[in-house]
Amino acid sequence: MSHQSDTLHLPCGQTRGQSLGSQGTHTRPLEMMLHLQQTIEKHIMQLVTRHQQQDLVLGDQRHHQATGEQEALLGNLVSQLVGLLQSGATGGLGLQPSYPALDVRGDVGGGQEAQSSGQPDQPVHQLKDPEATFVSQHLSNRGIEISASYQANLQDYRIYQGDKYHEDKNPLGFINLGISENKLCLDLMTERLSQSDTNFTEDVLLQYSDWSGQPFLREEVARFLTYYCKVPAQLDPENVVVLNGCSSIFSTLAMVLCDPGEALLTPTPFYGSFVFSSQLYSKVELILVHLDSESTDANPDPFKLTVDKLEQALLEVTLTGKKVRGLVLINPQNPLGDVYSRDTLKEYLEFAKRYNLHVIMDEIYMLSVFDESITFHSVLSMESLPDPNRTHVIWGTSKDFGISGFRFGVLYTHNKEVASAVSSFGYLHSVSGIIQYKLCRLLQDREWIDGVYLPTYRSRLRRAHRYITRKLKALGIPFLNHGSGLYVWINLKVCLDPCTFEEERLLCRRFLDNKLILSRGKTYMCKEPGWFRIVFADRPLRLKQAMYRFYQVLEEQKWDLRVKQPESAQKE
Repeated sequence: MSHQSDTLHLPCGQTRGQSLGSQGTHTRPLEMMLHLQQTIEKHIMQLVTRHQQQDLVLGDQRHHQATGEQEALLGNLVSQLVGLLQSGATGGLGLQPSYPALDVRGDVGGGQEAQSSGQPDQPVHQLKDPEATFVSQHLSNRGIEISASYQANLQDYRIYQGDKYHEDKNPLGFINLGISENKLCLDLMTERLSQSDTNFTEDVLLQYSDWSGQPFLREEVARFLTYYCKVPAQLDPENVVVLNGCSSIFSTLAMVLCDPGEALLTPTPFYGSFVFSSQLYSKVELILVHLDSESTDANPDPFKLTVDKLEQALLEVTLTGKKVRGLVLINPQNPLGDVYSRDTLKEYLEFAKRYNLHVIMDEIYMLSVFDESITFHSVLSMESLPDPNRTHVIWGTSKDFGISGFRFGVLYTHNKEVASAVSSFGYLHSVSGIIQYKLCRLLQDREWIDGVYLPTYRSRLRRAHRYITRKLKALGIPFLNHGSGLYVWINLKVCLDPCTFEEERLLCRRFLDNKLILSRGKTYMCKEPGWFRIVFADRPLRLKQAMYRFYQVLEEQKWDLRVKQPESAQKE
């Protein structure tokens, strides 16, 4: 870790099952109180934003319209809340843990509170029809739960979509360094995908295809993965399944591998949209294996996953009577940026085999390793997998190629039963024929990928990473210095007093007030408050403006802490 510093380690945060609304008799009023609180916060934020945008044309008009809508919503919520309390209404609306999702991996996630990578990462509830969502007479309990979760997790992402930063057209708009979206080579991708060989239409592309994906695309994906994953033998196209995004792949895998109520192990911090994906259809629980940020003699690397930790977590959950069916790993890791060694991968796979666990290996960042001293090892590159029928690999083009809008995710599994079961979801989650053809032509063009795209992409990644990390060092902010992915995992504990998840949330809100979106550690199920993920795969000018706003927020935070400390001393 760069710039180690003393940090507070406090036992904070809710455990799974402590979320509002799962059992109490006043669940629905409590839910509405929560929504009311967050609506008021948004109302206040708009008042602040008004002062920042007074010089914009029609600024006042927009403000009056927005605040009028908020006032109407507040009145509606209060009326409903009073009615519920007077009638003694009870509810069964349970909240799931917060999910990040501005990590939109070309899928539904980012899941990922919405600051966010399925889609956003920081939540502020924005419900156009709160009555329909919270006191609906039309939705099932499951429908209410899904709707509430969706609305909560996409609030800030929606605001961002309607108010994006643009150097000329909207310089006061939101800059999003929360969603893990690759914007470094949009010029190269636009040029390549505009060439005549990708613009082709024939009858077969306009009709229903094999739910597994077009045969020509699955054949090319098999060749592509064989080459870039350094697989000893040619992969079988029959074991390839194509769906509309990696979260769709993960969600369907969870469904076909687990029964409702069963569980998957996963180390944290991790891509939190997997929580949303595993719950949406299949009601599969993720058992969190918490990693420590502190280095010890036994565990010298921060956030190091060991087999001992996996063994302990598996034992503890087994004693509760819950069935664990698999292990979920991300390599390169999100949000840490770790790249697992071949030996480490083998240890994890052998652990899974001992307990008959499936391994779901997400390798979506496999071509985004930019440190030349680091070698990525795909599990598909192993001469012999410990348990090939229980090893399943996910990959897509959203991150490595920066085309998340194509909605493309791939499963490769040696288990034909699993491939067949996941393929059935192509009925709901297939990719359009035109896009499949374009992807096939793109993946075929090895000369362009190896000679033009990857060298340029990795060079730009290195340059952007170097810019961000130099800024962090200048500000004295500790971070994990790994050479892969689109992001840096940073430690802002020094900015929190006290060091709690509530203070982390307030700091995240301060970033939002300054039109900067970051992903906070809670959305990645990190057990320690104060960690944030900052995405650097963006254009230089936007990064420069983002870091200026970042600096402003930290200065505001430091000032408040200086004011707060004497006040605390006087109270004591």
